[in-house]
Amino acid sequence: MSCCCHEKKIIATEKAPKAIGPYSVGVSTGCLVFTAGQLGIDPANGDLVEGGVQAQTKQALINVKAILEAAGSGMEHVVKVTVFLQDMGEFGLMNEVYGTFFGENAPARSAIQAAALPKDAAVEIEAVALMPCDCEN
Repeated sequence: MSCCCHEKKIIATEKAPKAIGPYSVGVSTGCLVFTAGQLGIDPANGDLVEGGVQAQTKQALINVKAILEAAGSGMEHVVKVTVFLQDMGEFGLMNEVYGTFFGENAPARSAIQAAALPKDAAVEIEAVALMPCDCEN
């Protein structure tokens, strides 16, 4: 796959929730793809999954994965993740689930507590990944 570092491509997929505002769920440019922050929303019904921070973390990462795959990338190409938690006291619970999505070569990560998240979610996760391509520009 070739790429041009001066083009912006909007990423959309039925396998992840639609944007709930004036933004794209994913954007690729050059050899990078960026996901918007993903909540633990089930794309089939638009509702937060039940089960607290662990269930929402799993669904948020499934949504991130779907966006990356729609762009032609994947979880193995993620270089940076940002995790927003409603309660930093739930970091350990989130981390247990998070670890199942990334192996030995995990991406860089930041985790912060947010005063509030959309839909009163427990967690929101965004990622930056490499696009497999020939970047010679």
